[in-house]
Amino acid sequence: MAVAADLAALREDYRRGRLDEGAVDPDPIVQLRVWLGEAINALVPEPTAMVLATAGADGRPTTRTVLCKGIEERGLRFFTNRSSRKGGHLAANPACAVTFLWKELERQVGITGRASTLGDAESDAYFASRPRGSQVGAWASAQSEVVADGRGALEEAFAEVEARWPEGEVIPRPPWWGGYLVEVDELELWQGRPNRLHDRLRYRRVASAGDVSDWVVERLSP
Repeated sequence: MAVAADLAALREDYRRGRLDEGAVDPDPIVQLRVWLGEAINALVPEPTAMVLATAGADGRPTTRTVLCKGIEERGLRFFTNRSSRKGGHLAANPACAVTFLWKELERQVGITGRASTLGDAESDAYFASRPRGSQVGAWASAQSEVVADGRGALEEAFAEVEARWPEGEVIPRPPWWGGYLVEVDELELWQGRPNRLHDRLRYRRVASAGDVSDWVVERLSP
């Protein structure tokens, strides 16, 4: 079916806010928490959704949306099947990028950094907090693998896992499933502005005395 609208003619002028150097926290993690909190309070749908970009050893990039499950001083947490395509990419090449888009606020945050695996205790704790259906699904799905026999094969695998651990029994974390921490090297705040003169502020990590990381904030041209 042909697209009815002229895509080249679709545009919107952004006027909801502005972004000034003096109004942001000098720590990008603190500022990210502020913006995420404002997105949650504004009832933005799926405010923790972030697009994760990875590339394998061959350099071919892929993206997908995952959910941020924690923001700490070291970086951002998410959890997934480590045998998936993104898990394979991160094992071969831990460099990655993340984007949050809160279109209702005309904002986005872009992050580049490196991912490392979280320990078993942290992964176990988060897995135990998940809804039972999500726990079953983690066992039933060989994420990123071809399903040769259609959706019915997935539903059959789900039922087999449910039977293996009946209601009331604790479902352990699959050994291939766990968490990652994305340590931030650069973080860019983007606020839409009129006439495409958007505000862009980039936090860039630099080394200070004693090899302690510090941050500089730079305005980028839109």
